[in-house]
Order: sequence, then C-alpha cells, then structure tokens
Amino acid sequence: MNDPLIIAGKTYSSRLLVGTGKYKDFAETREAVDAAGAEIVTVAIRRTNIGQNPGEESLLDALPPSQYTLLPNTAGCYTAEDAVRTLRLARELLDGHTLVKLEVLGDPSNLYPNMPETLKAAETLVKEGFDVMVYCSDDPIQAKRLEEIGCVAVMPLASIIGSGMGLLNPWNLRLIIDNAKVPVLVDAGVGTASDAAIAMELGCDAVLMNSAIAHARQPVLMASAMKHAVLAGREAYLAGRMPRKLYSAEPSSPTSGMIAPARGG
Repeated sequence: MNDPLIIAGKTYSSRLLVGTGKYKDFAETREAVDAAGAEIVTVAIRRTNIGQNPGEESLLDALPPSQYTLLPNTAGCYTAEDAVRTLRLARELLDGHTLVKLEVLGDPSNLYPNMPETLKAAETLVKEGFDVMVYCSDDPIQAKRLEEIGCVAVMPLASIIGSGMGLLNPWNLRLIIDNAKVPVLVDAGVGTASDAAIAMELGCDAVLMNSAIAHARQPVLMASAMKHAVLAGREAYLAGRMPRKLYSAEPSSPTSGMIAPARGG
C-alpha cells in the first residue's frame, strides 16, 4: 500500500515512532526498534549519550544516523529556555540536524505539558530554523496555535506519560485531527496494541511510544505487536468502518433468492 507518512518534507513508510529509553541496554533497544519497524527514533538528550560524553557508550553505535532518523527530544525540561538550549546542543552534536521533538513539562509528578512555555519555545525554535514536532495537551486551540507558529507536527497526549491508560479523550483528538493541516501523532499514554490501533482508526497520522514497549514483559515481542497494530489501524481508517446502527439488525448474507421454508400438510 502506497501510503507514506510525510514529516518536514521527508517520506517515511512506518507510522510507528519509538523512544530509546528504559531498555536494559543498547542491544535490546536496537532489537526492539527493528521489531517495531521504526524509522524515526526519539533520543532524550539530557539522559542519553550521543557524543556529549566521549568516554561513554553512545546510542549512535546501536542506532546510527545513516540507518535511522534521530529525533532529539527535550525530556526533563521544565522551561522554554532549557528546551531551546538542549535542542541547540543536539543540533551541534548531530551536525546541523534540525528535526526535533519539543516537550516542556509542567509538573514532575504527572509530566503534563506546560503549554505557555511550550508555545514560547516553539516560536524561538521555528525562528531558528528547527523542524519542530511538539508534545502538547489535547486542547484543540493550543494544537492549532502550535501549527500556526510553524511546527511540522503536533503530538497531543492520549493520557499522561508512562501511564499506559490509553486514549482517555478520543473526542478532543478528533477535533485536533479534523482541524489540522500538519501530521497529528498520539504521543504518551499508549499501553498496549489496541490503544495504538484505536489512535490510528481515529485518523492519527502516526503513534509515538516508549514505555508501552520498554516496560512490557517481552519488549521485542510487544514492539512487533505495536507495528502490526499501527498498520491495522491505518488500514481500517482508510477502508472506512461500517456505520453504527443502534437497534437495527442487518443480515450479513443477502435475503433475495432464499429457498422458502418447507410447509407442513
């Protein structure tokens, strides 16, 4: 099926983006990424070595930029200033790389996005030439504002980061999707394959996840499950579901030409 995902002018065949944290080692990270079929992988610059610590093992050895699109993110940032500084560092470490994931958090206990600081950081980064994919609340107005600023994708949460609670407000997601002219990705809260499928059935362009795979009992197997769930959800969205009909049964087989029941006599 020729159905590419296009972000910042680049085409991708996979609609599943995955994080690289929380695995037991870089080898398991690589195995899970490959099982997921992911082409874009997120990297927490404040928590993962990609060259800023020369004496340590680098993630780039397991996931080289020649094979994957790296998506540096600002996990752990609570102000616009910290987020902008972190992504400037990422651009230097990755030889001018401009595709980034912005997240500015508001509360360390629930990791909910701080939207005023997110908007502030987005404005600065877009002006500096970054291609900004942005983690945000599921507020349709805020999502549209981020698009208007110039973000290349908006990524509303399904539920709070690491919760595994799934899609708690599908109606707001639909409002965002229906009003967006840039890709919409569910980011945060996915717990299992059915959550990913539902997000795609709603019309999301892709799903980004980390904990749902890394915290599974068998991360590599879950990565494979997520790959198939995203594919199935996308195909179901493109196919178009049948209408819901309350109290209206309809036989699945045609009724015309049926053999009449035998009559007694």
